[in-house]
Amino acid sequence: MATEHVTEHFSPDAYIGHHLTFATHQFGTFTVNVDTVIVSILLGFVGLGFIWWVARGATAGVPSKRQAFIELTFNFVDKQVQEIFKGDRHRFVAPMALTVFIWVVLMNAMDFLPVDIVGRIPEAAGAHHGFRLVPTADTNTTFALALTVWALMIGFAIKEKGLGGFIHELFTAPFGSNPILWPINFLFNIVEYISKPLSHSLRLFGNMYAGEIIFLLLWLLATAGIGWGIAAAGLGVLWAIFHILIVLLQAYIFMMLTVVYLQMAHEGH
Repeated sequence: MATEHVTEHFSPDAYIGHHLTFATHQFGTFTVNVDTVIVSILLGFVGLGFIWWVARGATAGVPSKRQAFIELTFNFVDKQVQEIFKGDRHRFVAPMALTVFIWVVLMNAMDFLPVDIVGRIPEAAGAHHGFRLVPTADTNTTFALALTVWALMIGFAIKEKGLGGFIHELFTAPFGSNPILWPINFLFNIVEYISKPLSHSLRLFGNMYAGEIIFLLLWLLATAGIGWGIAAAGLGVLWAIFHILIVLLQAYIFMMLTVVYLQMAHEGH
């Protein structure tokens, strides 16, 4: 995948480190990964634009292929949400789940682009740092998504139970309302609330980060000689096919955890 122009100047360690380096910009005391922000926003507009394009050309008669694809995707997501959320509450959660699924799929799918070829764009603009193409291989992205779901979960819980009921549950569930058990209940609930965004974000990040490194190792293998290049091409095809499943599965898992966490917020212990 066109690694020659990089490996001529970098050792394998430096090559991988180069492609795992973010394009950063300092805003006061904050450091922003500009590449993550740019790619995430662009893919958000791509997803919205694609849905708008399909909706604009939708017909009541025989659907086009793109309309049928979107309808199948929407019906699949809506069915998954309805199995967890009963009544009318799924009407808010289903569109959100569809948005999360499509956005995460698009961000995950950036892993299929050849990093060296795409990396020439910022290099041509005079940038000498790396440029990460996969937003979900950045913990800032996955934590931002998970914390957004976490905030919605808290909001749903307060809306459903009231602020007083929410606080009361923190101290009285799951072991009972005896004052002696209040500290234990509170500690148990705090651990649960902290663990949800951690597991939600790190699962997605870990899988995409590992996939990114494997692709880089295969690109390096392709420069070791003709024989190794052929082997790397074959392994690259196999890994890309398998990675398609990972991209879709991780987006599905992230979406389903989002729906499950929101449903749990409506339930009492």
